[in-house]
Parts: sequence; C-alpha cells; structure tokens
Amino acid sequence: MELAYIPSPSRGVLYLGPVPLRGYAFCIIIGVFVAVWLGNKRWVARGGRAGTIADIAVWAVPFGLIGGRLYHVITDYELYFSEGRDWVDAFKVWEGGLGIWGAIALGAVGAWIGCRRRGIPLPAYADAVAPGIALAQAIGRWGNWFNQELYGRPTDLPWALEITSSTDGRMPGTYHPTFLYESLWCIGVAVLVIWADRRFRLGHGRAFALYVAAYCAGRFWIEYMRVDDAHHILGLRLNNWTALFVFVLAVIYIVLSARKRPGREEIVEPGAGDGDDDSTALKKDADTESEKAADGTTGKSSEKTSEKTADKGADSGKPSDKASGTAEKKTDAKTDAKAEKDAKVSDTAPQAAEKS
Repeated sequence: MELAYIPSPSRGVLYLGPVPLRGYAFCIIIGVFVAVWLGNKRWVARGGRAGTIADIAVWAVPFGLIGGRLYHVITDYELYFSEGRDWVDAFKVWEGGLGIWGAIALGAVGAWIGCRRRGIPLPAYADAVAPGIALAQAIGRWGNWFNQELYGRPTDLPWALEITSSTDGRMPGTYHPTFLYESLWCIGVAVLVIWADRRFRLGHGRAFALYVAAYCAGRFWIEYMRVDDAHHILGLRLNNWTALFVFVLAVIYIVLSARKRPGREEIVEPGAGDGDDDSTALKKDADTESEKAADGTTGKSSEKTSEKTADKGADSGKPSDKASGTAEKKTDAKTDAKAEKDAKVSDTAPQAAEKS
C-alpha cells in the first residue's frame, strides 16, 4: 500500500464559457515568457539592447513549435496515420506531443532569421537564452502532468505519480514521475549554465552548447525509465540515441570553439553601446535646446545689468566733478586774498620806518 504519491489532475482542461483553458498550453506559454524575460536580462548585461530578445523570439518561438510538433509526428507517425487513426489529430498541439529535438533545431532556424535581420551573431543570442530555454522546459514538462503522459516504470516510492486515466492504453497505478525528474534536471541545467557563464565567461555559443550537453546527459537516463511506446534501435529508445549523438556534438563544439575563439564577444549587438534609443536622444536634444535658451537669457540679463551699472556710474560721476570744481575756485580765491594782504603789509612797513 502506497503511503504517499503525487496525484494527477482529474482533467487537463477547464472551460471559461466556450473557451477551453488547457493546462498543457498554459505551461508552454509561461515557459516562453520566462525564457524571454531571463534572456533579455542576460542580453542587456552582455551589452545588448533591451527588447532584442523578444523581437527575435517572434521568429524563434513559432518555428520551435512547428519543429517540435513535426519531430513528434514523424517519430510517432503511427499515432496519427495508422489504421483507425485520424490524421487531423496531428495538428492538435494542445493535446500534447512536442519533441524538444525538433523544437530546438527549427527554433534555431527562426532565431537565425531574426538575428540576421538585426545584424546580430546567432551564437551570442543562443548564449543569452540558453538558461532561459532550460527553465522553459522545466515549466513545460508540467504540461505532461496535466495530460497524464510520459511517466516511467511502476513504483511504490513516496513520490510516485498516480495515473487514473485508462485511455490510449494507460494502466491506472503509480509510476515514476519522469516529468518531474526532467523538470528538476532542467532547473539544475539552468543554474549550471548561469554559474559556468559567470565563472568562465563563456562566449561564441559555448554557454548554449553547455546547456545542450547537460540536458542530453539527463535526458538519456530519464528516457531510459519511460514506458510509453517508442521506436527502439539496438535495444535503446530512439530518443536515447538522439541524446547521445547530440551530447557528443555539443562537447566537440565546446572544445573546438574554445581553441579557435577563446573568451567572449566584445560586441553582441552593433550600435547598442553608441548611446540611447530614439526617445532618449530626442529628450537629450530638447534638454540641450533648453540649456541654450537659458544661457542666452542669462547672457542678455548680464548685458543689461552691466549697462545699467555703467549708466549709474556715469551719472554718479557728474556731481563729483562739480564739487571738485567749486573747491578749486574757493582755494584760488583764498590764495588771492592772502596775497593782497601780504602786499598791503609790505607797503605799510616803509612808511612806518620813515616816520620813526
């Protein structure tokens, strides 16, 4: 008897009137938003413009969804094109079925188109969004929980997943929650990439390659635990071989790229470091014009003040000239009077001598 287990939702869709709200779709959408948010922060930190990640994601996300669905339909074609199946179901993405390998491959094509239009190197963009993609996968895996799919072997562990649905060959019981294992693994991959990127300054696509290699390592053992139908080659599931092959390619890329182009890109977005956007530039121009106008007004005020001061100085100088002129006249008059008095005294002195 199981003492504890992870319950599965009774249904994966709620209805808001006639509008269906599917848990699987919500997990995908939330994951995309988280990837764009984190990618934008990392892009700006590397010297890029805010908003560039979202602009390129407009190309990458639709391509990724199409690629993921194509990979799933091609590798599980019997679910849609075998006898008794309806091929129209191949277009019902909301019912689940996205292959990460196809999503990354075709999503990279969409990102390449977006980067080319913006003049941005694809490896630098991939490095910025790598941990965000891992987190998006971690969130998206919970969509499998809503659909009661992609679980592992039967188990009675306390964290076993309870499956209650019996449709499409399911057997009710408790199983390894491989969706949860992969979700936790992807969170660890995101943390690893962020740490390694800060520690070793990964560039030229090496952060993205590290994400790919780390994810493949976890996907290999998690895939080995799954019990859903899959194609087998030499005793291994197709996704095991895919994970092994992609892991080797990612490691080879890291080694060769580190030798050929060590370090990180100095410029990830041409023109991003030249200044501000158009609105900021217009604001600066307006501020400059205001400063010029203020300087002109101040200059005119200074000139007027100087003129008034000069006029006052000139006016105050006129009374001084008059006062000094009057003082000079008085001094001259006194000098003349003293001279006349001395002359009279000198004339009187001989007369007094004669009488004596």
